[in-house]
Amino acid sequence: MADYKDGYWWSNDGLRLHYRDYAGPSDRPPILCLPGLTRNARDFEPVASHLAGKWRLICPDMRGRAESAYSKDPMTYVPLAYVQDIERLLTDLAVTRFMAFGTSLGGIITMLLAATRPGRIAGALLNDIGPAIEKAGLDRIRGYVGTSGSYPTWVHAARSLAENNGDVYPSYRLDDWLGMAKRLFRLTSGGRIVLDYDMRIAEPLRLPGGEAGVDLWPTLDALKNVPTLIVRGALSDLFSVETAQKMLTRLDRTELVTVPDVGHAPVLNEPEAVAGIDRLLERTLQDA
Repeated sequence: MADYKDGYWWSNDGLRLHYRDYAGPSDRPPILCLPGLTRNARDFEPVASHLAGKWRLICPDMRGRAESAYSKDPMTYVPLAYVQDIERLLTDLAVTRFMAFGTSLGGIITMLLAATRPGRIAGALLNDIGPAIEKAGLDRIRGYVGTSGSYPTWVHAARSLAENNGDVYPSYRLDDWLGMAKRLFRLTSGGRIVLDYDMRIAEPLRLPGGEAGVDLWPTLDALKNVPTLIVRGALSDLFSVETAQKMLTRLDRTELVTVPDVGHAPVLNEPEAVAGIDRLLERTLQDA
């Protein structure tokens, strides 16, 4: 696993939040890695193993996840609050230009960041997400988010993931599920394995519009001339082919990569995703 330093920052409402900082050259824009709804900074370990040292990676735990504090108000577990948290992080780190890799929820945050201050994003990766979210996928997510459980061993946790997500990653073997379990779960002081997030992140999802809260199509305009990679899992039930194709027509410098035999969402260590990321980074450097 690539080396990193732990960093912390404070949200506007007083939460101590955590990020991983993988070192890289200062003459390239850092890559801000934004995870999905139930995921955390560890979700980008496969990306960091490929890019750390060549690029600086900043991988935050969003509020309510992993080493970041849980919010007293679950209604702050929404994209606009996450955007405010990330804006504070960027200010604290004096980062004025950056790349953004966003998986699912992280992609929504990426689009909102681009729209908030156009011109500061040097390149973007939207991983299995777009301005339109498919109801089937959203219903599936609503069905499992916030459901707690505990396991006696990592193998038990991995097998549970396999049972519940086998249709999302049909080619995965036990070692793949173990790797995912280590990224999604944590070991408690009592020796049990549990999901590493505040179960109350599910509460805003039960409200109408809770998945995004705003019309995201206009946010794409800020990425119109930005080198962008759209990654779609071929089996995704959240991000449709139609939405991906519509995004391609609205963005001038965009490539679409489809990862076969994977649903929502690709881990970004798949050969197709890795090759797409390398091409995106090369395009970004050509702009520098």
